[in-house]
Amino acid sequence: EVQLVESGGGLVQPGGSLRLSCAASGFAVGSYAMSWVRQAPGKGLEWVSGINRYGGSIDYADSVKGRFTISRDFAKNALYLQMNSLKPEDTAVYYCARRRYGSSWPPLRSDEYDYRGQGTQVTVSS
Repeated sequence: EVQLVESGGGLVQPGGSLRLSCAASGFAVGSYAMSWVRQAPGKGLEWVSGINRYGGSIDYADSVKGRFTISRDFAKNALYLQMNSLKPEDTAVYYCARRRYGSSWPPLRSDEYDYRGQGTQVTVSS
């Protein structure tokens, strides 16, 4: 059974940092393109960052470029998102998601993912 479990969210002041983790089971994270996506209250799903199947391509949304770093640990079968210089507009539920084979890159629509975790809340506020 495929499972994705996020952790590491919380309340942080503007300018602070958080590191999100996503523990995967039922498949190898190295065999799929993986992404972090987020959903703010009242808004649609927003793609944040992605790493392709072989790790040769890493991409970021313009809104987080230079502040967020995505990484993957094959031994731990996990995906991470290091978030620095956080802003109030980064407040959202963050999900890790597995890209469906054959979908576009970056996968911007929710139907381009075949699995997504339950999410972890990130709140940036003073």
